[in-house]
Amino acid sequence: MAFGWIDEQDRARREAGLVRVLRPRPAASPLLDLASNDYLGLARHPEVVEGAVRAARTWGGGATGSRLVTGTTRLHTELERELAEFCGFEAALVLSSGYAANLAAVTALAPHGSLVVSDAGNHASLIDGCRLARGTTQVVGHADPDAVRKALTTHDGPAVVVSDTVFSVDGDAAPLAALAGACREHGAGLVVDDAHGLGVLGDGGRGAPQGAGLAGRADVVVTVTLSKSLGAQGGAVLGPAHVIDHLVNTARTFIFDTGLAPAAAGAALAALGLLGREPERAARARAVAAELHARLTAAGLDAVRPDAAVVSVRAPSPEGAVRWAADCRAAGLSVGCFRPPSVPDGISRLRLTARGDLSGEQIERAVRVIGETRP
Repeated sequence: MAFGWIDEQDRARREAGLVRVLRPRPAASPLLDLASNDYLGLARHPEVVEGAVRAARTWGGGATGSRLVTGTTRLHTELERELAEFCGFEAALVLSSGYAANLAAVTALAPHGSLVVSDAGNHASLIDGCRLARGTTQVVGHADPDAVRKALTTHDGPAVVVSDTVFSVDGDAAPLAALAGACREHGAGLVVDDAHGLGVLGDGGRGAPQGAGLAGRADVVVTVTLSKSLGAQGGAVLGPAHVIDHLVNTARTFIFDTGLAPAAAGAALAALGLLGREPERAARARAVAAELHARLTAAGLDAVRPDAAVVSVRAPSPEGAVRWAADCRAAGLSVGCFRPPSVPDGISRLRLTARGDLSGEQIERAVRVIGETRP
């Protein structure tokens, strides 16, 4: 039987309590949302929605082709200019997703004969970029600059260090300044994924690299997503102009993919403008995360101290995490549920999003529900 092996894998997943299912949500959900990545609460902001609508009316429903054929509009180039300026980089390149942006950056900057040094806690998109790159990948311990330095000493050719700025599982931040120092010592490039830093960290949400003093550096390349703090969809790579030009000519997830839909580009542009006018939104998201952590810890829960807007609460087992998330949902609270293989340390947990638009009453309610439903 051609796909009989699928049934075997399905049985193994069910026995391990690791089956995943799609759960469509209505447009107006009654649940209190601590599961999405809408860190600043902008996905439904009137200005962001209007930006999407206006772009769709002007440019249509889709980009109509790859960006090197027909898919580049003046909207895309405006978004790239605004992103680069906001984050402090020379140039930017917009792609259809943050996943595509990470694949583009890693594969294009790790040619044959190069070394890629990858943090053990990196997101799946960075891991897949390493797998597709023609260079040799060496995985090092989580957030360990000394391990990075040791790996770089073993290689004489081109090298690049790859890391998240904020790790999506526990919400801890990478030691960016120390990583950049290790790279400088060995002439290596630094590629960091700021998906969970943009809009939350840095001056007015300009991102973790800007906050660490790395914005605009000739040896630093940053990827971002437009689908989290900016409430839209898509991704981008930011860095020196010659690096961005190199990606235009070599990155397969850019060359062979349809351009980002105009509505998403318009929404991201509107969100970027809003964040520029209201920089306090970033500080509010961090304050909500700190309050969530303090309240959860006071309630006796094993919560990890957040460095940005992700708050992680450890669960006893995969099955316990699934049951916990389901009980929260039944009580009116939507939370994320991370289990193996999504968690590199094998520890299942609830993952909470500290949205900047949450009220004190909503924070109190969320903590109460999580505490009352703990396994």
